[in-house]
Amino acid sequence: MEGKLKVPLKFVIEGKEYETYDQYKTGAELKKLGNIPLDTELYLSISKPYKDELIENDTRLNLARPETEYLFVKRKLHFTINKQPFTWYKQFIRGIQIRELGKIPEHDLLYLDIKGDWQDDLIENDEVVDLARDGKENFISVSKPFEVVISVNGRDKTWKEKTISHDQVVAIAREGKPDNGAEKAYLVTYFDGPPQNPKGELAKGVSVFVTNKMMFNAAPTDKS
Repeated sequence: MEGKLKVPLKFVIEGKEYETYDQYKTGAELKKLGNIPLDTELYLSISKPYKDELIENDTRLNLARPETEYLFVKRKLHFTINKQPFTWYKQFIRGIQIRELGKIPEHDLLYLDIKGDWQDDLIENDEVVDLARDGKENFISVSKPFEVVISVNGRDKTWKEKTISHDQVVAIAREGKPDNGAEKAYLVTYFDGPPQNPKGELAKGVSVFVTNKMMFNAAPTDKS
């Protein structure tokens, strides 16, 4: 007769010990405890000369037998993301899955580290990587260089800084124009900016965040 036990039963999944008051657990429940994907084969270790037992998702395993039950996955693939170790139970993994595991920001670049003097392999989100090749795969992320296109007085300009100041906008507006030696004041306005500063007037000595296709107007004024 089944029921809750007064003394917890101990069992081991992938080297980690667990306790339960349930006499029976299904393969699916055991996989969930061990953070093992449901489509991965889970085995019950059987002492020699017997063959290890495959535990299907709907198999009900009796955990109250005299010896501690040891469950394991035969195929485990190890790799690192930014030097942090991870285990995967399938031969292949996609770039987006690597990003999710390593909590890599969307705008960072992801590379497979290639040993020696060879160039590292850029991994796109939909790219499939074979983890079963010889050696352990090591992935690294690199901050993507910042680059946007802004418009100053209707002229496009590539900008590689995350902010821009009043004086920098004015310098762009004056590019290619003759310098008559007179120092002029400029009224700088902007729109189509990021959430931090969507639009407004950019005063001298002040900087704003930029985003792609942000628009600036810089016009000389009578003020010095």
